[in-house]
Amino acid sequence: MNKIRNFCIIAHIDHGKSTLADRLLEYTKTVEGKEMKSQVLDSMDLEKERGITIKSHAIQMAYEFEEEDYTLNLIDTPGHVDFSYEVSRSIAACEGALLIVDAAQGIQAQTISNVYMAIENDLEIIPIVNKIDLDSAMPEEVEDQIIDLLGCERSDILRASGKTGEGMEEILSAIIHRVPTPDGDPDAPLQALIFDSVFNAYRGIIAYFKIENGSINKGDLVKFVATGKEYNADEIGFLQLDMHPRNKVTCGNVGYIISGIKTSKEVKVGDTITHVERPCEKAIEGFEDVKPMVFAGVYPIDTEDFEDLRGSLERLQLNDASLTFQPESSVALGFGFRCGFLGLLHMEIVQERLEREFNMDVITTVPNVSYHVFDKQGEMTIVDNPTGLPEVMLIDRIEEPYIRATVITSTQFIGGIMTLCLGKRGELIKQEYISGDRVEITYDMPLGEIVIDFYDRLKSISKGYASFDYEMHGYRESKLVKLDILLNGEPVDALSTLTHFENADSFGRRMCVKLKELIPRQQFDIAIQAAIGAKVIARETVKALRKDVTAKCYGGDISRKRKLLEKQKKGKKRMKNVGNVEVPQSAFLAVLKLDD
Repeated sequence: MNKIRNFCIIAHIDHGKSTLADRLLEYTKTVEGKEMKSQVLDSMDLEKERGITIKSHAIQMAYEFEEEDYTLNLIDTPGHVDFSYEVSRSIAACEGALLIVDAAQGIQAQTISNVYMAIENDLEIIPIVNKIDLDSAMPEEVEDQIIDLLGCERSDILRASGKTGEGMEEILSAIIHRVPTPDGDPDAPLQALIFDSVFNAYRGIIAYFKIENGSINKGDLVKFVATGKEYNADEIGFLQLDMHPRNKVTCGNVGYIISGIKTSKEVKVGDTITHVERPCEKAIEGFEDVKPMVFAGVYPIDTEDFEDLRGSLERLQLNDASLTFQPESSVALGFGFRCGFLGLLHMEIVQERLEREFNMDVITTVPNVSYHVFDKQGEMTIVDNPTGLPEVMLIDRIEEPYIRATVITSTQFIGGIMTLCLGKRGELIKQEYISGDRVEITYDMPLGEIVIDFYDRLKSISKGYASFDYEMHGYRESKLVKLDILLNGEPVDALSTLTHFENADSFGRRMCVKLKELIPRQQFDIAIQAAIGAKVIARETVKALRKDVTAKCYGGDISRKRKLLEKQKKGKKRMKNVGNVEVPQSAFLAVLKLDD
């Protein structure tokens, strides 16, 4: 027990978590030779392509220090705000955290929120200034910022470079000296916390756990407390680059269990594993159920694939506990699922993973957030889909979710960022100068306004130098209206949105113009209308393709041509009644890019 150290790496995006993890694995000789490549723990193709960590990754390192053998369990975490749930789970399985700060960029928004998360969980924080080999590095200034944030001594802060490998020995020494050993009773009944799980097509579901008390042997009959199901521990072991089977995993360690579980509902992240014969008194307090921020409909392109999509989402949920979904149907798109995501990047990643890992081609509808709708009797219903909104005359008021957003940026970009936030109905709360020319701006903003393109525009205004973090800040009453898009008088429910009444006119007009470009021409006129209730606020018309029916008339009487044109006119009228308008997938996605 006293030779085990469990720690995670936390930092803002691109501050070098995965690269530093690579150097630690290399220094402890856990990964050698041809297995060693850049960002070795990022196993997903998506992670490698985008250069970001999406999943937290657990790996065990053996390290000899002062002639004693130590076991170090490292968990590398994502940096993006959309994957903060991954970070919270990783933190729960550790006793210490390496806080990495970029020597050129200093403390950013996500650094601060991860620090608070680690402090709440009583983790020992080891601050590290990374990328000291850069020409633009300012280690002294960054150390001052860390001292202001943590209140630690300057001597507690380590300097390192994930690229050159400088400072690795000091880091490992600090982990052994400063990170507390796991506190647990090896003789007590088994109590293990599941912090992640993956689906393997050949072996079923593999659960990753950390043992708080007791120990587990191969072949033991174990029970998952939350579901009440009993299984045999067919295989247990440690996680290195591959899985290493063992006959016993003891208290304080991080390991995996394979017990032939086939259905994804039987494993819940945050659940407790215990023995059937000698169960623990109570389950470990697991994780809070995640609260999705953004909702969107995910529909299969072919309606026959509905059940396949359900299976794919269930398997994906195993690996990504922050994804929620429930069935729904749409007139335009048929049967699909209403999915809850933590943000737009999370939605994009889920869409990509469905395509790559499960070969599912899907259409995603316009993302929106959940609203509290109060009727005249004072009853409240939660609406996360505009189509579920009651009639206007029944609604007393609508409350929308607000967030407290923190933006850290350079002073030269303040004007553009403030204009952007005000355009998104933001309210300035405070503005503080952190150090030199760095400023922290705090705004209260509606979540619905930042859902679509806020982050992208913030990055382009600040040339990539602004960092953004947010937390939920209750619900407020707002004057919201439901904007419907009608094609030839028929509403397309997948394009319906809830928007603030001040923005409704311009948003409706922009949508109509965009759809006019995207909807292919038919043999009849297509009227595209934006409407609030019965009031049409914008209209565009896609003109008909006119077939030249008189081409075959060479000369002859005019009445013959007229007869053909009349016949065409009648045909078009009939076609308009029976013809249906195909809305291409690009139309659903284009709504996200209206401001471009």
